[in-house]
Amino acid sequence: MYRLVIADDEEKILEGISNLFPWEQIGFQVVGTFLNGKDLLQSIHENPVDVVLSDIEMPFMDGITLAKELSKNPDIKIILFSSYQNYEYFRSAIQLHIFDYLLKPINFNELITCFEKVKQKLDEEHSLETKLPKSYYSQIVDKVSQYLEENYQNASLEKAALLVFMSTSYLSKIYKEKSGVGFSDKLLDIRMKKACEFLNDIRYKSNDIAYYIGYDNPTNFSRAFKAYYNMTPKEYRMGKR
Repeated sequence: MYRLVIADDEEKILEGISNLFPWEQIGFQVVGTFLNGKDLLQSIHENPVDVVLSDIEMPFMDGITLAKELSKNPDIKIILFSSYQNYEYFRSAIQLHIFDYLLKPINFNELITCFEKVKQKLDEEHSLETKLPKSYYSQIVDKVSQYLEENYQNASLEKAALLVFMSTSYLSKIYKEKSGVGFSDKLLDIRMKKACEFLNDIRYKSNDIAYYIGYDNPTNFSRAFKAYYNMTPKEYRMGKR
């Protein structure tokens, strides 16, 4: 797990970000929350972290000043957020090489996308094997594969991504890298095998099977089946007799 600290002078927002977002499921552990940059900075001196997520407008020490102090340690990834599209904030963020700049209210999907990129960068710098359990991504693959097995009729990449708290693009990339097969190819494989199970039972009509396994019409099903098995559903069924 990568160590993350969060700062915001609004307690409700701080609590929401730290407790309602599935940090541990995407590889981060919130090790501290702070109402101002000064307390956060003092804590980091005693307990090093990998990532800082901080509001800009705070008492005692604002986010920009905090980022200037933290920039002395290039290993720490800094993400700032603010309610204002302030040019000077943007300019300062660029000069300080801030990893990302988000606007309030923070969008759930934008935060996921941002921290996926942070994790990728940290993985590259510190090696995936030393920072995450070897089973981390295998658990993601297993969970998505189980989802496909149980929901092949109406499964989608979007729904799977919500299930594991990832963006669709990142899940697609990780699933193929770790399982050796693409998400859509895995779904097709499951659907075709289910189609064969139905075709082996004469109680099911071929046209009905198309809908049972998730196709909007029999023609699309027949084409997909032939492309996969090099025979039509009818030919498959006849061959089984």
